Formats: sequence, C-alpha cells, structure tokens
Amino acid sequence: MQTHLSFKSAQELFRTVKGASYQCDRSSRIILEFGDLVAAFRINEFLNFRRHVNSIDIHSKLFDLSDECDYELIEAAQQNISHKLTLCEVIQLRELVNGTHFALELNSLLHEVFSAEFSVS
Repeated sequence: MQTHLSFKSAQELFRTVKGASYQCDRSSRIILEFGDLVAAFRINEFLNFRRHVNSIDIHSKLFDLSDECDYELIEAAQQNISHKLTLCEVIQLRELVNGTHFALELNSLLHEVFSAEFSVS
C-alpha cells in the first residue's frame, strides 16, 4: 500500500462515495484512492487490476454460505497490494475502477475528436 502519493499534479477522473481516481500526467499514472487503499498504476497495470476486480464472481459468492466467501483478497503484485475486502467493498471498488475506465475512454475519444477537428480546419 502506498500512502506517499501526491495529488497536486493529478486531475480527478471519477469519484464515488467510497473513493476517487486521478490521472497524473507528470508520472503517467492512474491513482486509485479507496478507503485506506491508495495506489498508483501505470495504464497497463490499471487495466490488469480492473480485469482482476471484474473477474470476481460476486453472484456465486452471494449464494455460497461458507465463511471464506464473505471476503475477497484483492491483489496487485506490481503495487505490493494485498487487501481483504467484503463483497460490498468489492462491488464498490468495481464501480470505482469501471467508472475510472469509462472516464479514461471518454477522455481519449474526446481528444481524438478535437484533434481531428482542429487538424481539418
């Protein structure tokens, strides 16, 4: 877990009640802040982390009555992150990473459109 990250040069991408994400152009990183979890990802690391969070089968865990299904271990080896989350927290983290991904895609699309528009005129 990293807590020494600076948000001064970062632009907010997405915010939920439980966390926020930022894009730092200086370091080319996506910064996730979720509860006491703060991590900076390179874009490929973020996409892998998002894939991992989205691969958790929440539906089957909801109907599994065993104690080990009440929690999910979220890991990102590149960031030395290993965090035990409840299923509600996993759903909230999923909302944050998917919202962040949407914001990145939207920014990219807008950049393409505006770049094409200015190059035509």
